[in-house]
Amino acid sequence: MRGLLVGATLVAALVAATPVLAQRASLADRVAILEQRAGDNQANIALLNEVNQLKSEVQALRAQVEELQQLTRQLQESGKRQYLDLDDRLNRLEGGAAPAAPVREGGAAATTASPGAASATRPAQIEAAPAVYGDAGKLREGAGERAAYDAAFATLKDGRYADASSQFLAFLQQFPNGVYAPNALYWLGESYYVTQNYAPALEQFRALVERYPTHDKAPGGLLKQGLAQQGLKQLDAAERTFAAVVARYPGTDGARVAQDRLRAIELGRLGSSR
Repeated sequence: MRGLLVGATLVAALVAATPVLAQRASLADRVAILEQRAGDNQANIALLNEVNQLKSEVQALRAQVEELQQLTRQLQESGKRQYLDLDDRLNRLEGGAAPAAPVREGGAAATTASPGAASATRPAQIEAAPAVYGDAGKLREGAGERAAYDAAFATLKDGRYADASSQFLAFLQQFPNGVYAPNALYWLGESYYVTQNYAPALEQFRALVERYPTHDKAPGGLLKQGLAQQGLKQLDAAERTFAAVVARYPGTDGARVAQDRLRAIELGRLGSSR
């Protein structure tokens, strides 16, 4: 009997403890679920913070892009203004406005006006004669060359470019190796260039540089090659020619103008790529 009582008591205790254990297990599960939910909420908050941070970074990048676009527009406008100012100065140097004092032919004459302003371009009003050395007889012979050259140059100054081209061609046929031959080649090319006949102009300027690479007109002649190539829409060739002017004739007016033209080409390409 005692054994039965003990067994019954033990069974009763186990039966009584079962709901308590089940209740404890249920509480543990609920705590685990709540902890998981809390962790999920923290992850969501962290994700939300990251999204907000990315939005701020995107807004900052957009502001930088807008600033760069504005800067690009300002650079383009500045480049255009510099280009127009350069053309205006080149027009004056080549005779678009008469100089107040005599201008020596050379570096200043190596500059040019833009194709669009060609009809308003005029050569320098006064040109210094090249130095001629030799005996009196040779100097007397050179007088005829000078007279023929002066006549052609006067026609060019008057704006009669077709007549000037004919006169310079005739001069070069009569005095192919004369003292004024380099100058005649330059102004023959100029007479073509100002009337936008870029192909024959390029030919004359190229002949000048190839035959007289150390002449005063050589930097201007090489510069004019690049300008004629621009007129022919040969931008890559023009860019190489302008770079050659800067490399071969540093410090000259032609080199400075060539550098400005290189910047203008770069700005033009930057604008077209937008």
